[in-house]
Amino acid sequence: MAKRGAPTTGRALNERVKTAKGRKLSSTRWLERQLNDPYVAEARRVGYRSRAAFKLAELDDRFHFLGDGKRVLDLGAAPGGWTQIAVARVGKAKVGDRVVGLDLLAIDPVPGATLFQGDFLDDGIEHKLIEALGAAPDVILSDMAAPATGHAPTDHIRIVALVETAYDFAREVLAPGGAFVAKVFQGGTERALLERMKKDFVSVRHAKPPASRAESAEVYVVAQGFRG
Repeated sequence: MAKRGAPTTGRALNERVKTAKGRKLSSTRWLERQLNDPYVAEARRVGYRSRAAFKLAELDDRFHFLGDGKRVLDLGAAPGGWTQIAVARVGKAKVGDRVVGLDLLAIDPVPGATLFQGDFLDDGIEHKLIEALGAAPDVILSDMAAPATGHAPTDHIRIVALVETAYDFAREVLAPGGAFVAKVFQGGTERALLERMKKDFVSVRHAKPPASRAESAEVYVVAQGFRG
């Protein structure tokens, strides 16, 4: 592979999906994108749970926030693609796991990770995650997203609220020098939250990894060098 985690295929895919009776046109278009997406094909080939695994791999290739011995919390972990990348890049621990994941949905086991099903907003869940990790996290990943309503302003507010909640948690528990990586949408991080991040971290940058579809409004904020 030319880049760690990036698809190697240069083959132009062009499969068409016949519109089945009862299937919406939007569903047909989604299936066509999946069938013709080199990231989806490569994820299947190498055994990643989803194409989203490449997004984290590409972000880490650029910013280098994961690394041997790091402890990682993965919020919004299902189906486990980000967890797989995190485990591969932090190495094996002699005692316990260095990666802990959480999602509302059940996640099939990922060797080298401790996974929980639950709501990040529930009382006590934060303590449970830190206890499972065994020490302050060096990296907190948030790929959480609220269910879309179809109303862009409402969806943006809900996403921002999730990012703010994850960030408040990160400020409380991150180890000095740690990193916070989160999915945001549309115009990126809200100004007030961005200003807070700039005070708390040495560097704060936005990035759209190549694996993120061009038509998607998602971008990622990468905050590094937590001041503690």
